Amino acid sequence: MRTINIHEAKTHLSRFVGMAAQGQNIVIARAGEPVARLVPYESSDPMPKKRLGFLLGQFGVTAMVKEAGKEEIQAMFEGRE
Repeated sequence: MRTINIHEAKTHLSRFVGMAAQGQNIVIARAGEPVARLVPYESSDPMPKKRLGFLLGQFGVTAMVKEAGKEEIQAMFEGRE
């Protein structure tokens, strides 16, 4: 675990964030006293990311479903009852 002072942390923040992202823990100190810790981020989301379209091509619409209510819908568009 690396210890750095606040001035060094402000000056080289992107470098230390990169080190933390690679798994290193960094302690930030003020006047030699630890005040904060920079650690790698760990997601607390137990759900996996959703994949859009993963069922593409698995289901189809039958001709019967396509034709159901076709005449009624056409009548509504034409203003007939």
